[in-house]
Amino acid sequence: MSGYFPDIFSTPRGQLVTTAVVSGVAVATLIFGFQALEREERLSALKNSIPSISDEKHRTSRLNSFGASNETLEDKEDARNLALAQRAQAGDFDEELILEQLARNQVFLTPEGLDKLRKSFVVVVGCGGVGSHCTASLARSGVSKLRLIDFDQVTLSSLNRHAVATLADVGTSKVQCLQRRLMAITPWVQFDLRQQKFDGDVAAELLGSFQDGQKPDFIVDAIDNIETKVALLKYCYDNKLPVISSMGAGCKGDPTKIIIGDIGNSTDDGLSRATRKRLKLLGITKGIPVVYSTEQSGEGKAELLPLDQAEFEKGSVGDLGVMPNFRVRILPVLGTMPAIFGMTVANHVILSITGYPVDYAPAKGRDKMYDSIVNYVQSSEEKLARLFEPDMIGLRSPITAGDVAFLTEELYHARSVITGIPTRLMLIRWRRPEAINVSVIGQGGSEVQKCSTIRLRDLVCMTKDEAARHEKQIFKAGVKLEDLYDRETIDRVEKKMAQAAEYEKYRW
Repeated sequence: MSGYFPDIFSTPRGQLVTTAVVSGVAVATLIFGFQALEREERLSALKNSIPSISDEKHRTSRLNSFGASNETLEDKEDARNLALAQRAQAGDFDEELILEQLARNQVFLTPEGLDKLRKSFVVVVGCGGVGSHCTASLARSGVSKLRLIDFDQVTLSSLNRHAVATLADVGTSKVQCLQRRLMAITPWVQFDLRQQKFDGDVAAELLGSFQDGQKPDFIVDAIDNIETKVALLKYCYDNKLPVISSMGAGCKGDPTKIIIGDIGNSTDDGLSRATRKRLKLLGITKGIPVVYSTEQSGEGKAELLPLDQAEFEKGSVGDLGVMPNFRVRILPVLGTMPAIFGMTVANHVILSITGYPVDYAPAKGRDKMYDSIVNYVQSSEEKLARLFEPDMIGLRSPITAGDVAFLTEELYHARSVITGIPTRLMLIRWRRPEAINVSVIGQGGSEVQKCSTIRLRDLVCMTKDEAARHEKQIFKAGVKLEDLYDRETIDRVEKKMAQAAEYEKYRW
């Protein structure tokens, strides 16, 4: 074996192989060396292009928590606009010029109405396509105090729908972009910029008083994230703050279908539907005006495309968003639609603050139906409890009108799960419990509280006649579900109950 390699190298073939290997190694060494030299030269050029911190011609500034600059470089025009705005907000601006600029609004709203608008303080949460157009309209119309809340920055893709952003604004915060452009139009407007993400923990601070102690006259919800949207609307509802919410403008293209209505009646929109579900589970079924579109999806219309399989292979889809709970996919948006949504929101705010009469098409109230169903569930649970304990009285039910609204409208789409009939609807327990359906708290006398153990996932939607039959056969006669209903109906009910269980976690 020791003489094998010398024998190989002594042959012409062995010498050829050896020459080829040595040549390959030499060439590879040269290539890698050249590439390394190129990298070093590029790195050196890049480092040399970065201004020195000690260079007086360049100054550094800290980035905020979202990675954006807290400062906006100003050109000469920006400097003039800023100086004029500072003078105007200090009172050094001719009042006659302001009134002339707002003359058409004054004629429409009356001098008293315009005065109310000029003294108002409005908070806009979300300064993208909808929020930027709303803000620009409010400032141009006379609102003198605006708080703008948005954590995000202007991007190239923002320019198809943002009200005032230009290429020069790409990379700057959306709130700073709005102030920068609008102070050149309405220098007397006072801006309070909050470049941060809204959530329930900071609601009291972000929706609180202006610097002079004035409380918000109106709050605009232009958020496109479901978690923060619900938190904002819940806070405003609980604290009786006037608010209007913009639903989704994505995948919409018919401006004639945009309307203003109550949150309980908004339809045909994914964001609206999800918002309604969460709010109803929190006990809010009405009382919040919203701007939404009744446009239906259809063949040939824009849709939210499914996420590419390659993205799923990267891991948890939720980890792909720029922030937790924020959307991953790109939503198709026609640039004109957010503008119309934003203008419509601003229009509502202006008319509400000034007291201008409005006559929106009234929505059908369903409160009586919800109350009737609540009472039916209460009665049904009492009858069921007496099958186990005949003397049972004073049973309470945890089911509210909000729960009923969620189950009947959102989960069962106002139709019987048995036959699809949309009239005389009721909710009733699906399965007969094995033990008494009552939990008892306390002992003896008036301190005892008896409550039904019913949960959202236990209830199904039927007509009143179907519910009476169900109660008689399932609860009293002990008939099995499989003997009363076909397999298709049972599977349909089980699917709905699973959905109710999923949403039940948002109830508290």
